[in-house]
Amino acid sequence: MTLRELLGAGGEVEITALAYDNRKVEPGTLFFCVPGFTRDGHDFAGDAVARGAAALVVQRPLGLGVPEVVVDDVRVAMARAAQVFSGDPSRRLQVVGITGTNGKTTTAYLVRAALEAGGIRTGLLGTVTSVVGGEERPTERTTPEAIELQACLAEMRQAGDRAAAIEVSSHALELKRADGIHYAASVFTNLTQDHLDFHPDMEAYFAAKRRLFCELEAGAAIVNVDDAYGRRLAAELERVTTYAISSEADWRVTHLRTGLAGSDFVLWTPHHGEVPVSLPLPGRFNVLNAVAALAVATALTVEISDAVRGLAEVRVPGRFEPVDEGQGFAVLVDYAHTPDSLENVLAAARQIATGRVIVVFGAGGDRDRGKRPLMGEIGARLADVAIVTSDNPRSEDPEAIVAEVAAGAASRVTCEVDRRAAIAQAVSLAGTGDVVVIAGKGHEQGQEFADGRKEPFDDVAVARDALRGLA
Repeated sequence: MTLRELLGAGGEVEITALAYDNRKVEPGTLFFCVPGFTRDGHDFAGDAVARGAAALVVQRPLGLGVPEVVVDDVRVAMARAAQVFSGDPSRRLQVVGITGTNGKTTTAYLVRAALEAGGIRTGLLGTVTSVVGGEERPTERTTPEAIELQACLAEMRQAGDRAAAIEVSSHALELKRADGIHYAASVFTNLTQDHLDFHPDMEAYFAAKRRLFCELEAGAAIVNVDDAYGRRLAAELERVTTYAISSEADWRVTHLRTGLAGSDFVLWTPHHGEVPVSLPLPGRFNVLNAVAALAVATALTVEISDAVRGLAEVRVPGRFEPVDEGQGFAVLVDYAHTPDSLENVLAAARQIATGRVIVVFGAGGDRDRGKRPLMGEIGARLADVAIVTSDNPRSEDPEAIVAEVAAGAASRVTCEVDRRAAIAQAVSLAGTGDVVVIAGKGHEQGQEFADGRKEPFDDVAVARDALRGLA
């Protein structure tokens, strides 16, 4: 494929690969000099040329002896080139983009289950894992860079997938990773405080999410209007399907009952009337995720009865995941790592508990510090026993992070920096009818420390060990 075919400029230079990492350059590669937050790809262009780069995409001329295409935004050009290079896979693949602060992963799993129940083989790409042609693969970030994202969609199509459920993060939208995709449907789950280490404020955070619906090819727009930002977004869109539990919406939930075994409710829609739904996931927030998935499935022509059947057995790793060793109380592991998600999970735990709610939680290092005291306040207010511990401290001092979380709780929490010890303490305190919530890491298999060091750590396995130690 030529440079001109990829970017509409640069002549007939033959391109055999795309890269933004100079270490991955091989002869014939088109190298994108992406300006980053700590490093600038322009500084690595010389090495890329030495490795055989056939051409460069730059925001300023470098004069390194190979063709250069000068553009206003390298990331925009990269998304476009990746789309063309991979054969524009979303033209032949029904892509569902799911964005929001909380619920993206669960909604993606539910969308996939609903579509597959309707006979549409569906790939998955998100925080926990990716599924291509029915095979699971590890993921490194919620939404990969445009080159990998388009290549993954192309692999899904080649492997026989007819649809794909993908999580679309605010970083991906702001950095143009998710551009160049023709979305068959797009979901907005909610917007609450998170990522303010990256976005200047909540308005900028919302603007990034809004891009999916207002600047890209969004397809069928499906928006949660129980959320204030969702209501703002829906008001801007000419064609939108709204969903809610507490608000007026096109798709509404009534007769909701939720417990440890899951949730039962009646769904009302304009086209299907009243539809009974059983979901093996507890909590109002999961019911909203399920309604979004059902709305997506019907937008992609799946029968509502098939979609409902598809949700009946779904499981999502690290999302309100039970750990059962025959104990007389519930232990639930959840990824909740924002104020809103922690509040949702603890509210759901309270509905289930006949005794106390005990929570173990923390906050990640090198991330939005403003949410730490908010989470401390929520943990202290909504749980009977709250234990603040280390999450992923990264380059920060774990004890300092714990102190910032606890500061919001006015001394109404216990602090135990060692996460394994904190989980063991919570389990040892629990009695019949109690619910222990272990929040923050969910599906993650390690703890992140300074210099990129990652130590193996699995909340489910650690909780299981603690429970076995009670015997």
